[in-house]
Amino acid sequence: MYTCDMHTHTIASGHGTSATIAEMAKAAAAKGMTILGITDHGPGTMAAGTTSYFRGISKSARLRSGIRVCLGAESNIMDYDGRLDLPDDILQDLDYVIASIHYGCLKPGGREANTRAYALAMRHPCVKIIGHPDDTRYPLDYDRLAEAAGEYGVALEVNNASLAPDGWRGDVRPNILAMLKACREKKVPVILSSDSHGPAHIGDFTYAERVVEEVNFPRSLILNADPAHMLDFLGVGEADRKVPRYRDPFEETHYIP
Repeated sequence: MYTCDMHTHTIASGHGTSATIAEMAKAAAAKGMTILGITDHGPGTMAAGTTSYFRGISKSARLRSGIRVCLGAESNIMDYDGRLDLPDDILQDLDYVIASIHYGCLKPGGREANTRAYALAMRHPCVKIIGHPDDTRYPLDYDRLAEAAGEYGVALEVNNASLAPDGWRGDVRPNILAMLKACREKKVPVILSSDSHGPAHIGDFTYAERVVEEVNFPRSLILNADPAHMLDFLGVGEADRKVPRYRDPFEETHYIP
């Protein structure tokens, strides 16, 4: 069982859910999760989190409903030079950053341009995960992508929502298989993520887990197979001293965040 889900969204992402961080944490705890990552969309996404929101959550409690909550962002890659949609002074106060390409933020380019955008985004020291590098509209060179991920210490995501039958990024399976092959060869870690918008799919890795098992992908390279390894990779393993150990007073309310 995988008990770390590092890619989820709250009401602050502006679509698909009305859940707060406290409600997400409560749902995650009920599902047996040990670590929950909240990564709302950056301001490049329509009606998503503002800079003030991300500045505020960096000061928010990291222990909620008895589980470790990591507070980050899914920051949009805005150009082929890998520029993100949040400033450095905000990014550096978050626990981690997922860098993703979304259709409304960056026009699809060719294989080389798309790969360059991801690879240059990885150079940012706060970026720890590349989100859903599987979109059929953005062809990629997976050997080069995995090579860059290995160089900069970044994990590539196996996105369950992309693989689901109702996924809207096209037939991503060939892309994910190519990515897993490159990651195995270069010993680059991956992370299974639900990309849950709201509490319903927290911890749901049904399709992601199926594909890694099908190709016998090494469990040692799946970060959320080990919660301690997950925290260490994100660089927050030593940060437990920052985690408030008191009961979150907003746990039972609709306080945001």
